[in-house]
Amino acid sequence: MTLVRLQQRAAPPRAFALTLPLAAVAVTFLLTAGIVLAAGESPFAAYDELFVTPFSSEYRLVEVLVSATPLLFTGAAVAIAFGAGYWNIGAEGQLYFGAIAAAWLGTHVSGWPRPVALLLIVAAGAIAGALWALVPALLRVRLGIDEVVTTLLLNPVALLIVSGLLNGPWRDPVTRFPESPRIGEEAEFPQLLDRQRLHLGFLIALAVIAVAWFVLARTPTGLRMRVVGLSPHAARFAGVRVERTLLAAALVSGAVAGLAGVSEVGGIQYRLTEGLSPGFGYTGIVVATLGGLTMIGVAIAAFFLGVVDVGAGSASRALDVPSQLGQVVVAVLLLVTVALLVLRRYRVARASA
Repeated sequence: MTLVRLQQRAAPPRAFALTLPLAAVAVTFLLTAGIVLAAGESPFAAYDELFVTPFSSEYRLVEVLVSATPLLFTGAAVAIAFGAGYWNIGAEGQLYFGAIAAAWLGTHVSGWPRPVALLLIVAAGAIAGALWALVPALLRVRLGIDEVVTTLLLNPVALLIVSGLLNGPWRDPVTRFPESPRIGEEAEFPQLLDRQRLHLGFLIALAVIAVAWFVLARTPTGLRMRVVGLSPHAARFAGVRVERTLLAAALVSGAVAGLAGVSEVGGIQYRLTEGLSPGFGYTGIVVATLGGLTMIGVAIAAFFLGVVDVGAGSASRALDVPSQLGQVVVAVLLLVTVALLVLRRYRVARASA
């Protein structure tokens, strides 16, 4: 009797970094085509709206960059942590804590020079995100508690804290809506284009991607993080302080995720709301894995998902397909990417019983 089993590869295929994203996208298209057919529309027409229409005008293309901005932050945050072997699933909560800090400080900088105010809220958001990431990081390096569970469970805790603030002391005193008061004009991110929503957060995200790429690819710190991510035992044998490296990766990851919250408050919402993030932290996992945990890959994947987000709205208006099509595509893409990542480390082999 012949059985099929997974056998660990000695080394991943060289072409896998390129073929994985292409294969993931192709398989996702095939799987989501059934949803479009069930809605009575042609998948080709839906995909034309989804992936071609966003490039049809300057406004739509700029909106792609707006949609990609928070994903650049969260994708980079997840990639930094995952690359070091720290499985941070808490970018969503860290994003919200960065937003809390920005919303609070943004109402206390009236009359300050704008560059100083912007620098302060960016720094405060990064620190808040790092602090929210500190507890699960310490539990991992000190007690060996799995960070997948702790970081994931802290996400709803962060949302409950936001809800408590917005339905309590931070409720808007004028409208009485569950949202914080608007931040001061000095704390608002400048718009990069007239009458467009693209803001300073996009440039900050690109700067974060560039700095992270340089550190990870060109410095001893990046080398230590990669070694720890590949084999902590070998890293420890080589004299690398594994626990310190993991702690640093976790805190940097949390800080970058916190910047996503600052970007949304300072550049889009101008206040803290419960719906500030439709899951940017979780989508960052898709961005990081689809990008192969590299900063260049993160940038490409974030732009791609920005196209999906803008195209989904266009497809919903032009065709009779669900408005959640983009979310379905992202969810399926995550599952397919994770499945293909298994094949990066294992191959299917036959075994005789």
